[in-house]
Amino acid sequence: MTADAAARLTLELEAAALRAVRATYSDLNDTFFKGRLRRPTLELADTTARLGRWMRESRRLELARVLLVRHGWGVLVEVLKHEMAHQYTDEVLGALDEGAHGPTFRKVCEERGFDARAAGVPESAAAPHAPILDRVAKLLALAESSNEHEAQAAMNAAQRLMLKHNLEEISVGRTQALGYRHLGVPTGRVSEAERILANILSEHFFVDAIWVPVWRPREAKRGSVLEICGRLENLEMAEYVYSFLLQTAARLWLEHKKSLGIRENRDRRAYVAGVVAGFRQELEEQQRRNAKEGLVWVGDPEVGDYFHHRHPRVRWTRHVSSRGTSAHEHGVAAGRRIVLHRGIRQGPSNAPVRLLKR
Repeated sequence: MTADAAARLTLELEAAALRAVRATYSDLNDTFFKGRLRRPTLELADTTARLGRWMRESRRLELARVLLVRHGWGVLVEVLKHEMAHQYTDEVLGALDEGAHGPTFRKVCEERGFDARAAGVPESAAAPHAPILDRVAKLLALAESSNEHEAQAAMNAAQRLMLKHNLEEISVGRTQALGYRHLGVPTGRVSEAERILANILSEHFFVDAIWVPVWRPREAKRGSVLEICGRLENLEMAEYVYSFLLQTAARLWLEHKKSLGIRENRDRRAYVAGVVAGFRQELEEQQRRNAKEGLVWVGDPEVGDYFHHRHPRVRWTRHVSSRGTSAHEHGVAAGRRIVLHRGIRQGPSNAPVRLLKR
């Protein structure tokens, strides 16, 4: 198969993806524009010059095919929002004499948390070089100590430092750039461990988290991906914690299997969920110690507003827990012994997360 063929979808998969685009357009119209937009002709275009285009005269909205196979559904949805904002500015507000990205268009985007940039892939900006992350990285380096108590103390100090930093930023009213990131790969089934991990990030690492629906073009199936919203240095830290815990839990399961001579993976999900739950218990204990010192996190109003603009309608769901099983309890015990090590991104923000040797 050639590289060009691998980068394209079959006609059947593309047709299914286009139906998903139409359904997403309807959902976005109801959510952000109160259903005031009339659906245009939606098309996929063979172009690399632009990712999307709204054409007023012909009432066509084009999305580049490359969005489906190279950038991911989350980016496609952001491009679709941007072009729908153009349509709203033209057809509902009638601001036809301001230019494509005039003040009315920018206001429409700002009010809804859309990316208003005229070009480029819509994505959360990379975290700038932040001294606080350097200080946290040094503490996490100390967490590699072979002394279990020293390592735990270093990890707790790092988390406490981030707490104090965020409390200070809010108290002085310092305005910082806000953004979002999608973590991991879209999945058809969100595991118990991933749900607990999303709560960990929201409760202890200063971001808001939500599972957002996506379309998986190559499988022609719906799925979900975890989105986090927050200040840029907190996004950087939360993304590292997400990768670190999932990879560590997977490694601990393999070690658990080997130590007990287990040959199958029937209890893997329960064990991994226990690992993440055990780590959460450690964080909750540290949270109670911080509270005794008056360090209490009650949320960031600016992040809350940004999150609400991006997700004005939030639906809550329940899920079944594996608590009480033997595998889960073994996982909890292992999770309580996890020490978060250094591994914050080195170099450009788009570099892969680097985990130190265990």
